[in-house]
Amino acid sequence: MNPRLAQKQLVELLDQFPAVVLLGPRQTGKTTLALAERDRRRDALYLDLELPSAQRQLDDPEAFLLRHRNRLVILDEVQRKPDLFAVLRGIIDIRRQAGESAGQFLLLGSASGALLKQASESLAGRVAQLELTPFQAREVLAANGKDDIHSLWARGGFPLSWLASDDAASLRWREVFIATYLERDIPALGPRIPATTLRRLWTMLAHSQGGLLNQSQLAASLAVSGQTVARYIDLLCDLMLVRRLNAWHGNARKRLVRAPKVYVRDSGIVHALLGLTGLDSILAHPVAGTSWEGFAIEQLLAATNDAEASFYRTSHGAEADLVLAFRNGENWVVEIKRASAPTVSKGFHAAAADVGATRKLLIAPVSEPYPIRDGIEVMNPITAAGLVAAH
Repeated sequence: MNPRLAQKQLVELLDQFPAVVLLGPRQTGKTTLALAERDRRRDALYLDLELPSAQRQLDDPEAFLLRHRNRLVILDEVQRKPDLFAVLRGIIDIRRQAGESAGQFLLLGSASGALLKQASESLAGRVAQLELTPFQAREVLAANGKDDIHSLWARGGFPLSWLASDDAASLRWREVFIATYLERDIPALGPRIPATTLRRLWTMLAHSQGGLLNQSQLAASLAVSGQTVARYIDLLCDLMLVRRLNAWHGNARKRLVRAPKVYVRDSGIVHALLGLTGLDSILAHPVAGTSWEGFAIEQLLAATNDAEASFYRTSHGAEADLVLAFRNGENWVVEIKRASAPTVSKGFHAAAADVGATRKLLIAPVSEPYPIRDGIEVMNPITAAGLVAAH
């Protein structure tokens, strides 16, 4: 997410809610954003709960937080101290009674599932959330007058990967990022998972980017149980490194595919896991099409908080890569192609009819949007994300 936009959204949420949860994978700039807010407010308190010294200050969290009750308290990697959430609820209510309703706590975390579960159970009605994603094309390309979307696709959106001096430096950063997650970050969260096994699974998911999840096949390849594979994938999804895209379920009369699709969320990480060094090697690899598909899906999903996302596929060949079901009842169907002169199949038309599509988008690396027959709009991911954001 663009830092200026994220800062604006964060300020707005802190002005409205007692607590804000700032989510995102590591290295997306959460801490940088939080420290900027600390400096803006001048009296805010920042604690990094990865540090033993910070954890010691919270041995008696109620006393500590009440002592700083007139300040914004920023707690980084808060999922490391899950017992804190019940205390935060009490502190928020005490401060509310004293007339302090907003801007009490900023909570940072890189494990979305655990953190959101804790926050929703303990801080219901008191907390808002903001996800800080890797850089998206609409923010870093269009905003800077650049149009090299393929470079962003190749490197991915993690800031230090995208901003690296050259492709080799970008790849080195991503390789270190992967190793750090496997060897330090995941073990620190508690799960005892062999790093080699988890890396093999992560790499297998990259090879089958956008494929239907087949836990039995993955389990056989890894020589583990299907339940173990499910647990590993849940962990990668929780860390916002993998996306599980569910199948559309609105038409009980059709024989729908039920298994979810699975994507490694950042395209640069896909390419690093597969050892692809640059755009030429990516384009020559079988994963190019599905990597581009996952990249485009991330652009659209990062642009909306108002739609339920799924894909559509039937046993008779009707298929759409993405269905966005908006709260106002509109259903947008999306097909994603990497070709410069893209077309759609009969299956896409059937899918659009089945879901009652109100808008049909064909996403491809084209420079300008244009219409084709049957009301289909061809456009690049930047334009499509802009439409979704404006909806």
